[in-house]
Amino acid sequence: PSPTRPHPHPHSIRTRTHLRRPPRRRLHPLDALDTLGAPPSPPSPLPFRLFHTSASFLMADVAPAPIKQRGYPDYKQEFDKCLDFLKGYKDEIGGLKYVNQLQSIANRETSTIEIEVDDLQDFADDTQFASNVAGNTKSYLNMFSKAIDSLMPEADQPVEPDIHDVLHNHRMQNAVDGGAFAADSLTPPELTRRYQLRIIPPSTNKRIPLRSVKSSCIGSLVSVKGIVTRMSNVMPKCTVATYLCETCGHEIYQIINSRSYTPLFTCPSQVCQQNSRNGRLFPQTRGSRFEKFQELYLQELPEEVPVGNVPRSLTIYVNGDLTRSCNPGDIVTVQGIFLVQPFKGFRAMRAGLSAETFIEAQKVTNHKKNYRDISLSSQEERELKKMARDRDLYRKMASSIAPEIFGMSDVKKALLLLLVGGVTREMNDNMKIRGDINILLCGDPGVAKSQLLKHLCKIAPRAVYTTGKGSSGVGLTAAVIRDQVTGDMTLEGGALVLADMGICCIDEFDKMDETDQTAIHEVMEQQTVSIAKAGITTTLNARTSILAAANPVFGRYKTNATPEQNVNLPTALLSRFDLVYLLLDKADQDRDRRLAEHVAFVHMNNCHPELDFNPYSPKLMRSYISLCKSAQPFVPPSLVDHIVAHYLSMRQSGQDSFRDKARTTFCTPRSLLSLLRFSQALARLRLAKQVSRADVEEAIRLQEISRAAAQKEDDDDKGDDNSSISKIYRLINAYITKDNKTSAKYDDVQHHVSMKGYTESDFEACLDEYQTLNVLQVTRNRQRILLVDTI
Repeated sequence: PSPTRPHPHPHSIRTRTHLRRPPRRRLHPLDALDTLGAPPSPPSPLPFRLFHTSASFLMADVAPAPIKQRGYPDYKQEFDKCLDFLKGYKDEIGGLKYVNQLQSIANRETSTIEIEVDDLQDFADDTQFASNVAGNTKSYLNMFSKAIDSLMPEADQPVEPDIHDVLHNHRMQNAVDGGAFAADSLTPPELTRRYQLRIIPPSTNKRIPLRSVKSSCIGSLVSVKGIVTRMSNVMPKCTVATYLCETCGHEIYQIINSRSYTPLFTCPSQVCQQNSRNGRLFPQTRGSRFEKFQELYLQELPEEVPVGNVPRSLTIYVNGDLTRSCNPGDIVTVQGIFLVQPFKGFRAMRAGLSAETFIEAQKVTNHKKNYRDISLSSQEERELKKMARDRDLYRKMASSIAPEIFGMSDVKKALLLLLVGGVTREMNDNMKIRGDINILLCGDPGVAKSQLLKHLCKIAPRAVYTTGKGSSGVGLTAAVIRDQVTGDMTLEGGALVLADMGICCIDEFDKMDETDQTAIHEVMEQQTVSIAKAGITTTLNARTSILAAANPVFGRYKTNATPEQNVNLPTALLSRFDLVYLLLDKADQDRDRRLAEHVAFVHMNNCHPELDFNPYSPKLMRSYISLCKSAQPFVPPSLVDHIVAHYLSMRQSGQDSFRDKARTTFCTPRSLLSLLRFSQALARLRLAKQVSRADVEEAIRLQEISRAAAQKEDDDDKGDDNSSISKIYRLINAYITKDNKTSAKYDDVQHHVSMKGYTESDFEACLDEYQTLNVLQVTRNRQRILLVDTI
């Protein structure tokens, strides 16, 4: 105190050193995930006065009431609950579920332990414990891992030792002998674990949209659904790095919990510190622990994207046996832990305060599997084989495709055969003949072409839908992009590559640029995509069936023009389609009335009209088609002459129309291969081992129907009756009188009419009509048909 100022009273001295607050540490948002069981930090003390006495410092104010603590779970109690659950939970048959899993892990039979939150809720009716696990999953994973380590039994059967066993025994022996290596107690448990632990969300956990995953979900279990747009290669991820010191010989371990880490260079052991030696560390790859790692990019579904918004994406980290569980283009549901990690390195400088969010996958469910991946039980196989014995199965399965769409029975039959496909032949010299079927739907606007494409995407387990105007050549084949993590140039598959072993539906095919159409030529015949870009030269598989839809150039299809002129597509591209269906909107009063009644019924009742059978569900059709694809039918030698004769007649008719300059159809050697593919698909549908004559005739009928709509009407027929009955009569008359005969065999005439695309009922109706008019006559045994006016 200054001599001019009075000395302060001793009771009023304020000790600033005692009142100074300790410096606060800046907390990271992720620190809250690792504070399970830690007591809450007390509130900051308010300043109070101290009074000096001879005894001690006494607090002048009254001590505040004790603060009521929050209900934080106690670590010891939670750990005991984990132990009790693993030891005491019983399944439906009364067996110890997780004890048996631990024994399987010890016997090296399995490598994954899945703890279901539903089991936690059922065990002792402790819903709070299950809620804690679902809300702070990352911490409980570590807790359950420690509990499993303490309960892990010994193997009860001989086990083949591996490199980890040899290293573990070597460390134990050196610790017993007093060697320089680290004792077993210092070996991290992450290095000796032979299992992967996952926590499966409860069944009551509802799926949330991708854009609804927010900060409130950090650390908890979430369930999202989306489409896989891109995925990285499966890479080894280091979880425990082992180093060996060249000076003291100690083994140093580094636990790695992030995707990137900084290796250790100097030895931190006590021996090197006491000797003031900075021992160099050498990484030991065989002594480290690695696990499989893959990164997925999940994009939200189109129906969940708000109007005018861009689809959002989320990064998924997949470890262990969950890798390679899906492919780009698959629709999956991912259940995992939503976590946050800050950027590191140069990306942290650019990111600033933002951080990276990802989901650590615990379970991946693929909603649409490939036909090869669909597993059928013995009971399902018996039901499907019983279903195959139905003689009317072909019509019923075809009618089950988009039953809301009126008519188009033959088009739906062709689409069904596209789903089934033919048999891919591979020769001894590795040459392949494709078995996938390509179909082009071309017709007038408003005939439900796009609806058929959309519905077929629902049935096929792997399908990609795109439009011609919105797709570029790179978007259909493959694009070269730069990886964000490694910076290397990588390939990202386009629509045709994503649809490998599936179906690629291309709408507005005629709106595609010519430069983009050239990318499809190789895919449609060789079923590969050759890439030579940015130093990357490779060939990608595109074993897909292409279903395309196109509109005529003139607005409506002109029957007096060639298909190339109507669709504005080159012949080289059109010939690669096995079937070109022309859907024409012709004015017919009876048909238009039935169509209007059908559409009105669908709009009033929100369902299709009743059929004479219960339509098959898409799931049942997928299961049956997967069974059909296991059949490998072949063409018997007895049908070769019949197929060759029909091919020669098609070539001759195409040549005649070309000479008359009125070519409305074309026939190439690919047409013969198309006939074989459709015949094999029909035989597959019956689960037959060889193709029958009826299969070949049905394939011929489908090809003839596709050409019938494009054929130019004769000038002599204009103004005459062009009903189906009259056309069938003209066919019968021309067939009988072509060799100046008055009669012909009934079966031959019926076969000739069916090859022109008419059904058996139409043929019978024509015979009944003209027998009434006394123009045709059929013998009693129905062996021959006679022309009455020529008898």
